[in-house]
Amino acid sequence: MNTEILGIVLVFVLTVAFAIPLGRYIARVYNGDSTFTDGIFNPFEKLLYRFCGISPNEEMGWKQHLKILLTINFVWFLLSMFVLMCQGWLPLNPDNNPGMSADLAFNTAISFVVNCNLQHYSGETGLSYFGQLFLMFLQFVSAATGLTTAAILFNALKERTTDKLGNFYVYLIKSCTRILLPLSVITAIILVFNGTPMTFDGKQQMTTLQGETVNVSTGPVAAFTAIKHIGTNGGGFFGANSAHPLENPTYLTNMVELGAQMLVPFAMIFALGFYLNRKKLALMIFGVMTVGFLLLAIPTVIAEMNGNPALTKMGINTGMGATEGKEVRFGAAASGFWSIATTVISTGSVNSMHDSAMPLSGLMQLLAMMVNCFYGGCGVGLLNFYIFIILAVFISGLMVGRTPEFLGKKIEAREMKIAMIIALLHTLLILSGTALSTAFAEYGASTLNNPGYHGFSEILYEFTSASANNGSGMEGLGDNNPWWNITTGVVLLLSRFLPIIGPIAIAGILAAKKHVPESSGTLKTDTSTFGLMVFAVIFIIAALSFFPALALGPIAEYFSLLN
Repeated sequence: MNTEILGIVLVFVLTVAFAIPLGRYIARVYNGDSTFTDGIFNPFEKLLYRFCGISPNEEMGWKQHLKILLTINFVWFLLSMFVLMCQGWLPLNPDNNPGMSADLAFNTAISFVVNCNLQHYSGETGLSYFGQLFLMFLQFVSAATGLTTAAILFNALKERTTDKLGNFYVYLIKSCTRILLPLSVITAIILVFNGTPMTFDGKQQMTTLQGETVNVSTGPVAAFTAIKHIGTNGGGFFGANSAHPLENPTYLTNMVELGAQMLVPFAMIFALGFYLNRKKLALMIFGVMTVGFLLLAIPTVIAEMNGNPALTKMGINTGMGATEGKEVRFGAAASGFWSIATTVISTGSVNSMHDSAMPLSGLMQLLAMMVNCFYGGCGVGLLNFYIFIILAVFISGLMVGRTPEFLGKKIEAREMKIAMIIALLHTLLILSGTALSTAFAEYGASTLNNPGYHGFSEILYEFTSASANNGSGMEGLGDNNPWWNITTGVVLLLSRFLPIIGPIAIAGILAAKKHVPESSGTLKTDTSTFGLMVFAVIFIIAALSFFPALALGPIAEYFSLLN
């Protein structure tokens, strides 16, 4: 077996192996059971509850959860705007980087608050260390927000009738202290011992292999890089993200960062099974997601290893695959696999330039974000998948002539309306943003560096990345201007909170309904048959929604290379 392929398989298998016990641990944390971390974090959490005036035993309804979520995120947004616009005179700025413009600060603040980390700036010159540290804080709390919403969903899916779904603050704090922080510390230590900087010094003089002296930016990179992957954030400390030799120095760090971004999303699926004591349901969900993931990853790896078909047609074959825009430390196969992992999981970090990927790879990257429910980001991936489960249950119920039920609760018109709105919202935000930026070329398309099919793909990718809370970009687009900063900022805002509000509202409404015991006629939702139904619903909605746009972009570009 090719050693690059072996490395990919090893990372995936090890991540799943670690995710299962981590999922069991997460379920115990959210269920309030005792864990081995109690002695470390209980005293700190009690002190924090007392200081903040939080009553940890007070339970909240779904509306109260959402009210707190929106309020606290608005406060984080205002603080972010202040820090980013005023960082020029704030402390920890050894390189004297200036404050951001209002539109760039608006985009950046929203992007990090919503766990997207779409970056229209370069980290070396766009942020002070104080700014980077504040964004690191947002990487923790935004990821914790996603995990908190998943915990609320877990609570709502329990087999009882209730309008109380736990305590938002308790879920949020435990997500930070007991899940994200320990995993980030372990990851950061591995990175530090493999050459990733962790310092508050300014630029350092280094000598290149050519003997030239250059000033290289450093900083608290290891900590930033660890939480960006564990929290599925994706924002790079440097402009080149994880393609930068200080952010991702070796093949080992590449494997660690790749596994780190998949770990928590995998674990949350198993946590659902342990929390509800429905392991077969968790396996069904994981199976559907994994099949979808592999259907995207395998063609991408093959396309990148085969290289440009136009060169092959001319009889040119380097044997190295598509190497443009890639680090030779990692290779074409590992870079192609990373590009799908980071778009499926909504991390958005890159170890190669997606703008240089083969058209079929770009197609798969776009599809990964358009589907937006295979694994997904911390917590919210399950919320997105939950919408498709509701749709599949309803359609299956109609096919067999029974009232649709999921986990003992009847799915009725109110829940279906919410589910359809959320399912179609993703399509609306992507295609309307792309259409407006193409139609008003003087604002949008005029900033393209590439004409034709690839240029259209760059516009489509930017709004798909924003709507999927991903953050990666093709980067052939001059996106640091008011048009792109404001339009993608609005898409980021709507695509983060409405897809959280919808599933939590559905879960809260169903939790308050009377539980209906299973009978011989109850539709089994933990079987492979139902898994195929869910996959079919996802495929049909994605195909009907996005195929025309994809045909104008990466598909047309691919066929143009063959002519």
